[in-house]
Amino acid sequence: MKQQLVHVNQVEIYTESFGNPKDPAVLLIMGAMSSLDWWDEEFCERLAEQGRFVIRYDHRDLGESTVYQPGTSNYSITDLADDAIGVLDAYSIEKAHITGMSLGGMIGQIMAVRHPDRLLSLCIIASSVFGKEQASLPQMDQSILDYHSKSASIDWSDREASIAYLAEGWNTLSGSKPFEKERMYLLAEREYSRAKQIQSRFNYVLLGGGEEYLDRMTELRVPVTIIHGTDDPALPFEHGLALSKAISHSELVKLEGTGHEIHKEDWKTIIESIVKVSSSVSHFN
Repeated sequence: MKQQLVHVNQVEIYTESFGNPKDPAVLLIMGAMSSLDWWDEEFCERLAEQGRFVIRYDHRDLGESTVYQPGTSNYSITDLADDAIGVLDAYSIEKAHITGMSLGGMIGQIMAVRHPDRLLSLCIIASSVFGKEQASLPQMDQSILDYHSKSASIDWSDREASIAYLAEGWNTLSGSKPFEKERMYLLAEREYSRAKQIQSRFNYVLLGGGEEYLDRMTELRVPVTIIHGTDDPALPFEHGLALSKAISHSELVKLEGTGHEIHKEDWKTIIESIVKVSSSVSHFN
C-alpha cells in the first residue's frame, strides 16, 4: 500500500493505492460519513491481485482529508464527484473504472454524466437512483435513524465509546448474515485514530446539490454493474431494482441476505463483478 496526499479543487484529499500503476485503475468511492477504511485493506489487496491498480480515498470531512467546522455545509455532491476526478488527475490516470458504495454509487452516476470521457465502467454497490424516483422508493429503516440520533450525546474524546459507536453503527446496517463485530471494531479503531476531526463526518447530513444530474442515467455510455443486498435496511433492495431499470444496459447482481455493507462473505462475488465489468468492452456510442 502506498499513501499520497493530493491537492484537488483547493482541498487536500488523502489517498492510498494498491497494486501496479500500469494495471487498469479502479477508483473506490465510499459512502456518506465513511472514510476509506471501510474499503477493507485486504479487500483492496485481493482486487489488486486480479490485475487492477486500486485507489481508495477519504472524502472531505473524513479521515485525513480537508475537514470543516462541524455543523457547516461547504460542498455539494457535484464537488465530491469533481474531487474523484481530481484524484485521477493527481495519479495521471486518463480513464478509470469506478466502484461506488451507497453515496459513492450516486457520485459515480454523476461522474458518468458530468465526465463521460473519464470513465471506462461503473460498479454501483448498495446505492439508488440519482433521480426523483428515489423519494417514492422504500425508505431507510427507522432503527438506523434512532441509532444516529444518539450521536449528539457521544463524548468524542472518549476513544472507547467513540469506536463502539462507529462500529455498532454498521450493526444497524447489517442484513441477515452474521454481524462481523471483530472486523468492524478494528476498522472503526483505524478510522477514529486517523480522523483529523471525527465530528465533521456529520456534515454529510447537510449534503445537497447535483440537481442538474437528476434522472439522466439514460446518458450512461459505459458498462454498468449494480450490486445490492436483499436485506439492505438503509436503501432496500427496491432501490437496486429501480436503478437497474433506469440503466437498461446494466447487470444486476443480487446478494442474498446482505445488508447495507460489504460483508466479507460477499468479497469474492463483489471482486469478481468489478473485474468482470472492468474487463468489458463498451459498445455504447
